[in-house]
Amino acid sequence: MAPASLLVLLFLATLSPFPNVSAVGVNYGTLGNNLPSPKKVAQLLQSTLIDKVKIYDTNPEILGAFSNTGIDLIVAVENYHVANISTDTSAADEWLTNRVVPFIPATSIVAIAVGNEYLTTDPDHLKPNALIQAMQNLHAVLVQRGLDRKIKVTTPHSMAVLASSFPPSASTFATTLMPVMTSIVGFLADTGAPFMVNAYPYFAYRDNPGMVDLEYALLGNASGVRDPKGYVYSNMLDAQVDAVRSAIIALGFGNRTVEMTISESGWPSKGESGDDAATPENAKTYNTRLIERAQSNKGTPMSPKKNIEIFVFALFNENKKEGGVSERNFGMFNGDGSKVYEVDLSCQFCSSNGGTLGFGEKMSSGVRGPSVWCVAKPHADEKVLQAVLDFCCGPGGVDCREIYESGDCFAPDKLHAHASYAMNVYYQIHGRNYWNCDFKGTGLVTFSDPSYGTCKYSQQ
Repeated sequence: MAPASLLVLLFLATLSPFPNVSAVGVNYGTLGNNLPSPKKVAQLLQSTLIDKVKIYDTNPEILGAFSNTGIDLIVAVENYHVANISTDTSAADEWLTNRVVPFIPATSIVAIAVGNEYLTTDPDHLKPNALIQAMQNLHAVLVQRGLDRKIKVTTPHSMAVLASSFPPSASTFATTLMPVMTSIVGFLADTGAPFMVNAYPYFAYRDNPGMVDLEYALLGNASGVRDPKGYVYSNMLDAQVDAVRSAIIALGFGNRTVEMTISESGWPSKGESGDDAATPENAKTYNTRLIERAQSNKGTPMSPKKNIEIFVFALFNENKKEGGVSERNFGMFNGDGSKVYEVDLSCQFCSSNGGTLGFGEKMSSGVRGPSVWCVAKPHADEKVLQAVLDFCCGPGGVDCREIYESGDCFAPDKLHAHASYAMNVYYQIHGRNYWNCDFKGTGLVTFSDPSYGTCKYSQQ
């Protein structure tokens, strides 16, 4: 095999690790004293359609548990750390060095959420400008380390950042937040990070049951709510997302690309006495439809072609969480691992070997996701394939001993065969995302096992 060359370096520079794709994500909170271990959680989620997990800190046990799982993680800077990181880049670098760097690349960390609903949680004590300064400092440190294309920096907002959310087309940000929101949206547009919003139709219905149709809140096919500009909304969640879009446009960013992510949305299975909305039946209906919505690749009435990434809130009921009864009952699972209600998280093509979904039950020993492999296209350019092979066996971190002369995959001693083996290993260890099998257009994802004789192509 030829040594790495300028072509390899140019090839490496063109890899894009953070494309715009739809995903089903889940929020994994840990404010409970009866929750399964992070290792069990990671094992379970590998056998589900969940491919992204958002956490609320940088818990090292969780980050370690999700290494080499193919599941992307979004980690967080807690609200009380924001001010410190906002002071200068050295503080941001120290945070990143201690909290994130030890776990990458084995753990696929794709974003850092700076704070959570920071601007509306405690406006009397938390300084708005500290948020954007902390975001800028973390991004600067990521740029210095060459990690800014892999790890994006953003911040989740509550709907309270809006002056009003209806009608969606006329929505704007609260006047007092206009300056900082302008800076934040500009930062997101410049860096390619998504705008995150925590959107809960449940609260709107609970507080105004006489004004809001239940099916409209539950993402059902309601008769439709018409916006003055002609948009028709069959569910409240789409209206909430478009309200945020309008607020962004009102700031003057209509010609800039700012992707939207629903960083939290869910429905509780239990609430205070008299809360008729918080029931297991409603929670099942909402989250089932939310997951279907996440997989649908559909946009909203205002932007029908723009997919929205969605993170379900939440994985667990958290018995130590502050607030009312409903706050502790948003989980799809109880602390003991049993399901609160039936919701289908199964992956259609996952290899489960008979395993069932449940923390106290048999874990799947199969790999996460479809049984798929990555191989070189039959007529791929050999110069590019050689660069791909050099990259995979060098900077790409692939163990290529199997295609050396004494290895099981050395024969046939052909560039196409050796490149296919290396490309597949790279594809498997980096998460089996479609962009991990692009290789400048020379890679092909296949459902047919390319193994032959004693040469075995890995699945994970």
